[in-house]
Amino acid sequence: MKLKDLLVGNYMSEYPISVKPDVSLKEVVDFMADKRFATLIVMEEESLMPLGILTEREIVRYVASGQKSMDERARDTTLRPFVSVTPDTTLIEAARLMIIKKSRVLVFADGDKLVGTITASDMLKALQETKHAPSLEKVISTKVYHCPYDTTILDVAKLLDEKNIGSILVQRDSSYGIFTQRDLVRVLAKGVRLEEKVGQYSSFPLVTAKKGILANEAASIMAAKNIKRLGLTENSSIVGIVTARDVVDAYQMAMG
Repeated sequence: MKLKDLLVGNYMSEYPISVKPDVSLKEVVDFMADKRFATLIVMEEESLMPLGILTEREIVRYVASGQKSMDERARDTTLRPFVSVTPDTTLIEAARLMIIKKSRVLVFADGDKLVGTITASDMLKALQETKHAPSLEKVISTKVYHCPYDTTILDVAKLLDEKNIGSILVQRDSSYGIFTQRDLVRVLAKGVRLEEKVGQYSSFPLVTAKKGILANEAASIMAAKNIKRLGLTENSSIVGIVTARDVVDAYQMAMG
């Protein structure tokens, strides 16, 4: 299948779930953790147009600021903007908008009817169906942050916020695991004390592949392992991280 033939409507996640602006962050966190959602659409019940998107990044920032209570309302947090596409928009155009605008993508039909969302993971599933195999060289994150196993969860949340990153490698002896924004959401939902060791709630071992792997190969590993981040190694050392969004970026750049 050719990239230009891939349409958003065939790969989007239908029946998008939204929350009202007056729900608490505690309710948001519990819902995200239970449904494994990285984002939630915030909108008034009687409105057709969302107010914005609440993401795991906003949860990280809230925790890192030192807030103890999760009683703040969704409407009072910083909501992310979104870009609008239709079911007939090409996947590559949706990917281009997602990367350039650094925004989530919502799908509207008939002008203002919200009918779905399409994420980087959704896009990867579609892109795997093509024969394209772009290089990842230009999208790899070579600045890899890591911390000791016994670093507190709170200190890691602060580092994620300060460096504006979605994950951090966690070192245990000579091996590495990973702690992500989603892991923080799960920790909060379980009521875990933020003074506990981050290593206890990290995923070991880190899933890796050799540097030089192509985008289609990375996408296949991510789909098989149900992950969004892949460590890249060279001479047995971790030299970079590539995310699902990075892989999508590689495809859209290859299309020029």
